[in-house]
Amino acid sequence: MLGAAIGDIVGSRFEFANHKSTEFTLFHPHSNYTDDTICTVAVTEWVLKGCQDDLAPILQTWCRRYPNPDGAYGARFSNWIDAEYPAPYGSWGNGSAMRVSAVGWAFDNLPDTLAQAAASAAITHNHPEGIKGAQAVAAVMLWARQGQPKNWIRQAVSSEFGYDLSLSCEQISPDYRFDESCQGTVPQAITAFLEAQDFEHAVRLAVSLGGDSDTLAAITGAMAEAAHPIPQPLREAALAILPRDLAEVLLLAGRVWQGR
Repeated sequence: MLGAAIGDIVGSRFEFANHKSTEFTLFHPHSNYTDDTICTVAVTEWVLKGCQDDLAPILQTWCRRYPNPDGAYGARFSNWIDAEYPAPYGSWGNGSAMRVSAVGWAFDNLPDTLAQAAASAAITHNHPEGIKGAQAVAAVMLWARQGQPKNWIRQAVSSEFGYDLSLSCEQISPDYRFDESCQGTVPQAITAFLEAQDFEHAVRLAVSLGGDSDTLAAITGAMAEAAHPIPQPLREAALAILPRDLAEVLLLAGRVWQGR
């Protein structure tokens, strides 16, 4: 369950200073976890509890515990965090996709995966694109866990979600700019995952695209972990950065779902 957090940490220092290459130091003194990891942990706790509790107060609790993360929370999401009665606000932002990875680990069939991915998104991101982005990421993780070939996954994503995956990372990168939407982040992250030879390569490809680097790499890292083992040095480097309470939730989830 550390894949999303590693991608987030590695991509964090490039969010507003894109690096259009796969050659860079993975962990740097300026590398840190962001709101992406905090929200991922909140959804992970919700899924560990069986998706029976209301996700909204769980997400609010974690975000209030960490009110000023690197990268910061978006303005509308910040208002939602502070609301007494939080309501969805029609977002199509990539926040729904970056926090969904626990769903991709917890369920073993597509209907349940899609349903719970939608539920994790809809408390804030109830726009169809926001829901679709979360569902696509969780579905890719399910298919990767099931051992489906990447060419099969590419075709399934295009068929199920309508994303255009025809461009390679090399073709995407030159003109790709910051895009906080699901529709402008999820297909690119999926492409980086599909082209990757291993976990580290996936994260490096995601960063090399540019754009919203921490979120793009978090989404890619989540999917890559479902297909490739995380090298131990990367695990250790991420755990040295993460606060203990965040790390404990992710490690617990890993023991529960990856040990099945």
